[in-house]
Amino acid sequence: MTQVTFEELLDAGCHFGHLKRKWNPNMAPYIFMERNGIHIIDLYKTQAKMDEAANALCQLAKSGKRILFVATKKQAKDVVAELAQKVNMPYVTERWPGGMLTNFATIRKAVKKMTGIDKMMQSDAYKSLSKREKLQIEREREKLEKNLGSIADLSRLPSALFVVDIMKEHIAVAEARKLNIPTFAIVDTNTNPNLIDFPIPANDDASKSIALIVGKMVDAIEEGITERKNNKDLIQEEEEEEVDEMNESNEEEESRDDRRQRNNRRPRRPVAKNQFNQERTQQ
Repeated sequence: MTQVTFEELLDAGCHFGHLKRKWNPNMAPYIFMERNGIHIIDLYKTQAKMDEAANALCQLAKSGKRILFVATKKQAKDVVAELAQKVNMPYVTERWPGGMLTNFATIRKAVKKMTGIDKMMQSDAYKSLSKREKLQIEREREKLEKNLGSIADLSRLPSALFVVDIMKEHIAVAEARKLNIPTFAIVDTNTNPNLIDFPIPANDDASKSIALIVGKMVDAIEEGITERKNNKDLIQEEEEEEVDEMNESNEEEESRDDRRQRNNRRPRRPVAKNQFNQERTQQ
């Protein structure tokens, strides 16, 4: 796993925080200094926290877990959607549907409704509908696709949440905390990092900063998925070798049994008559 350098973080503007008057005192350990009324984030701590979060995400991906990316702010949604698609992970970039985690069964019903509309649109019954009815169905399908299309393949609750801007996505964070789902997030100087299990102190408003951090997290997930695939291949090879060894040992045992049976069937050589007489006279 390649470690992000200090220069990369500096070039992306990850060190810029919010105005001093907007700060959250819980962010004090991650603030380096204040300049012109703006807090500057300690990038060495950002680096350390990024490595910690990347290792945790890699382990989750390695064990086949699903990570949900949440970023509905304008400068983050396109970047996050593109990177999440790269590793085939679910994401929410339009609007957080209230109760998506705490009321997951209802969200699944809405997703099933969307798939039901798709099937209906391919049937003959749809063709016989009026133009107005078709338009209503298409609009409903577009609305569902916009809000839930990116989580259509999420059949159960995600194992972790990655959030950009926990102030904006406070409902998502609250739901994850209620269900004890691990949370990863970019935390700025105006947020409370204690709400997050794996906080990454950095600028959550600049698109370059978001792209760099989310990109590194996605790389860690990709590495975990690759390791899982390689381990599966190794296990399969080992199993095949074990089966071959068992077959060979079974064949050897069968050949030994065949030899024993042949030896048992072989007739005993008759003792010569003269030899038998000589033995009797000697006695």
